Amino acid sequence: MSVFVIGAGTMGSGIAQCFAAAGFTTYLYDLNPLAVERSFANIDKILSRQVEKGRLSADAKRALQNNLHQATAIEEAVPCELVLEAVVEKAAVKKELFRQLDLVCSTQTIFASNTSSLSITELAAAVQCPQRMIGMHFFNPAPLMKLVEIVKGSQTSEATIQVIRGFCAKLEKQAVLVEEAPGFVVNRILIPMINEAIGILAEGIASAADIDTAMQLGANHPMGPLALADLIGLDVVLDIMEVLQRETGDSKYRPQPYLRKMVRAGKLGRKSKAGFFLYEQQEQGR
Repeated sequence: MSVFVIGAGTMGSGIAQCFAAAGFTTYLYDLNPLAVERSFANIDKILSRQVEKGRLSADAKRALQNNLHQATAIEEAVPCELVLEAVVEKAAVKKELFRQLDLVCSTQTIFASNTSSLSITELAAAVQCPQRMIGMHFFNPAPLMKLVEIVKGSQTSEATIQVIRGFCAKLEKQAVLVEEAPGFVVNRILIPMINEAIGILAEGIASAADIDTAMQLGANHPMGPLALADLIGLDVVLDIMEVLQRETGDSKYRPQPYLRKMVRAGKLGRKSKAGFFLYEQQEQGR
């Protein structure tokens, strides 16, 4: 089976790596060809480190890379059974992308979105077979995180859900089925917690390091909320908070002003090398 992944950022690259490692013929596409080249170079670097540390055999690395291909046009998605997008978290951008895909792909193609909070039903309005639209929400770093939220839109068919469950099983991911709702499950709980941690920092109650230490040692979290925000990307955290507030109309989901200030300053976390903490180099897909 073949899979077409759109978006060569951190998530798209990691997702493509997952599918290639599971034996799927995998194509990675981005409007910016240089982004795909950078992604392939980064994946090679990650795999080489794993081979050096004895976590991956040279044969497994070679097999994965043989399964992974650079796509240069959206039309290359035509023969693929699954097309999954991991582009910017903006509904208008995703809907336009699916409109374009719908013009070239078969009515049997399953369209999946890696959206972390947007409406699958709304995205499905852009295609002629909404029953074959589904959410397939991976978590960062995708090759390491075991969870995938399967998000059902109002018209997603049971057959589509079962096919995606099969994909998750082959990826050795644990799938949870989620009815469409703002933020789904994980981000509905997680992102407001991060937003509250940002508020505590902004009020001067504790330092970023102490806030994270408190949650790691006091709540047994493997990573503090502010370091996690840096890993997710502060722009993504803001996008999700805005979706939660807009969709629910509940003021408890109001993004912290300090979060907006950080995003406006371009301090987005690991990907910009500065967020609530400083990073000497980008660390992706560890």
